[in-house]
Amino acid sequence: MLKMEVVNELTLKVTCDGQGVLFSKAGAFIGGECYGGKNYQFEKVLLGPSGNPLQAALGQLGRRFTGENLPLMKVTSRGQNVTYYANEAQHVVVLNLQPGQRLSVESENLLAFTNECKYSVRFLAQGIISQKGLATSTLEAIGYNAQVAVLCDGNPIVLNNMQNGSTLTADPDATVCWMGADPGFKLDLSWKNLIGQASGESYMFEWTKQAAVVVQPNERVSGIDIGMDGRGGSPNRQENNLFREDGNQGLNNMGGLGNILGGFIRS
Repeated sequence: MLKMEVVNELTLKVTCDGQGVLFSKAGAFIGGECYGGKNYQFEKVLLGPSGNPLQAALGQLGRRFTGENLPLMKVTSRGQNVTYYANEAQHVVVLNLQPGQRLSVESENLLAFTNECKYSVRFLAQGIISQKGLATSTLEAIGYNAQVAVLCDGNPIVLNNMQNGSTLTADPDATVCWMGADPGFKLDLSWKNLIGQASGESYMFEWTKQAAVVVQPNERVSGIDIGMDGRGGSPNRQENNLFREDGNQGLNNMGGLGNILGGFIRS
């Protein structure tokens, strides 16, 4: 059995008390210790963590097509040991999933997960032209020891409307992961976007159903820039715009209600 915990905010510690299988971002291992000879080994995952070759091949194609491709390695332990994982000094958060719970996470923010998680890529079908938004990596708990470690650029915060039913909004470039309902998109487009006079927050993820959302204080850089203010360089995703042929600027919330139990984050 494996147990995940965070050490000094930046490192994932995984303790194995006998046998266990961990999937992690390839190259994330930084050190380890075991009692006696080395009793853990690394194996490159060519097609994905699925045990079915056909499903694994289809999953690999889907991840490459959607930009959610994640190089993984399999860590198999046969004895008591402790291993450590990190990625470019990013902050680490451990999430505990109950059977049936589903976590949606950006592939670049995924550090590791236990074998009790089913990994797949899911289409959100939101129709946004950007680096992310069309699909997301999904981890569903299929056992009672389902844990996921995610990466954040800086200390994260959690937005949660489970108790008060409030509406949650988050910048897609700052969103790390969420549990519960999928987000819709809230667009705010006008002629000002064309002349560089927009607020810079042209569209957002929006949750009107129950969800818990982890966001980071550093925004990714992605997408295209159609502004005319001559800034140049790579814009943030919230500065992008979507021009639909039917002129409809609203997108429907495609999410379903998920069950979330309290205390799923371990720091």
